Amino acid sequence: MSQQQQQISRRGGAAWALVITSVAGFMAALDNLVVTTALPAIREDLGGALHDLEWTVSAYTLTFACLLMTGAALGDRFGRRRLFLVGTAVFTAASAAAALAPGIGGLIAARAVQGVGAAIMMPLTLTLLTAAVPAARRGMAYGIWGAVNGLAVASGPLIGGALTEHISWQWIFWLNVPLGIALLPLARLRLAESHGTGARLDIPGTLLASGGLFGVVYGLVRGPADGWTDSVVLLSLFAGAALLAGFVRHGIQARNPVLPMRLFRSRAFAGINAASLLMFLGVFGSVFLLSQYLQGVLGYSPTEAGLRMLPWTGMPMLVAPIAGLLADRVGGRPVVAAGLFFQATGLAYLGLVITTDASYAVQLPGLIICGIGMALYFAPAAHLVMSSVRSHEQGVASGANNALREVGGALGVAVMGSIFSAQGGYESALTFVDGLRPALVTGAAAVAVGAVAALLIPARRPAGPADDGGATAPAPALETAAR
Repeated sequence: MSQQQQQISRRGGAAWALVITSVAGFMAALDNLVVTTALPAIREDLGGALHDLEWTVSAYTLTFACLLMTGAALGDRFGRRRLFLVGTAVFTAASAAAALAPGIGGLIAARAVQGVGAAIMMPLTLTLLTAAVPAARRGMAYGIWGAVNGLAVASGPLIGGALTEHISWQWIFWLNVPLGIALLPLARLRLAESHGTGARLDIPGTLLASGGLFGVVYGLVRGPADGWTDSVVLLSLFAGAALLAGFVRHGIQARNPVLPMRLFRSRAFAGINAASLLMFLGVFGSVFLLSQYLQGVLGYSPTEAGLRMLPWTGMPMLVAPIAGLLADRVGGRPVVAAGLFFQATGLAYLGLVITTDASYAVQLPGLIICGIGMALYFAPAAHLVMSSVRSHEQGVASGANNALREVGGALGVAVMGSIFSAQGGYESALTFVDGLRPALVTGAAAVAVGAVAALLIPARRPAGPADDGGATAPAPALETAAR
């Protein structure tokens, strides 16, 4: 038995790694959408316009997205367990700061710092899990990890609504504090340390990506309020696009870029990342608006709104582990593509049937279809990402995929919020529905394009030499940990 194997066995092995990484992933994923059902209460308590409410979501997803790849690189260089502990501590402290925020600006700032902690913590969950789980059992492990993360994303509105109604909206952030405090000693004692390539950090690439994403999202968020011809909005959009173009060129030419563009030569890597971005674009924007529709138009309380989304939110726990096993048998491509087509169908259905007085029975089929789609997507997607690159590139791949998912979430809130503002607004129930319906149809179209991207992923084949993109079948877990 190798020294790395002995260390993993001594510290508790795969079971502890699965528990720790799943709980950490749950916290980071939960905070993507946990504020959605609390938005009316936050607006009443702290004030703020529509764009301020958007930033309570986007400040987190944007910093999360911008720094994910840097977080993965830091873990590869300085130790994945060590940086996982740092990210968990930052995330926990920022959660307490968000709960104590005296105004909307302070809340947005705390949410941004939360995103920094999550960006360090989240990408390392998959690499730490991969290092601890034998290759033959990774399908089930990824399935459970995916189920927990999928449940967190989808159940955010329910948890946020229940805490807001029965305690206060501040408790959606206090919830993270005891979980984070409990994780710190467990991770220190039960996770084995591992490293990646130890390459130099790519500061220019990080700045280009961060600046570009911020510029594009800021322009999209401010456009409806300030006008699309406003000089600041136009400057933000064009500057953001230019910086992102520079980031792509940097990824092609730089010696050790934060995201090597050569990875996208692999159809597997390019396909699953495009599918992930578009999936989150459609889902995040839809949940952001639907949770407000259930409260502001149909008159449900925050808890009632969250409960009525359970057919969507409960499916990941039921279906995702099965999806992981199914992906082991038939490959991840057909499972992910089917999940995305289900998700697109459910969103399109909701966009067509929602009215100012739509009954829950009318909405229910769309929610169920969305839930099945989300559950089918999560576990196989994680497996496809980690198997699309060489073992020593798994940290970069995990960070890139999570980053693009968060970019999709931020873009979803911004783009669908812009469509909502252009076609409707908060003035009345009718104007809200007028804005919501085209936004949902847009989200469905984005997810449908993601399904097409998933179908472009090559069919599963036996392990062999890397293709032009550098992708191989999954390497043994201990090889990843030892690097």
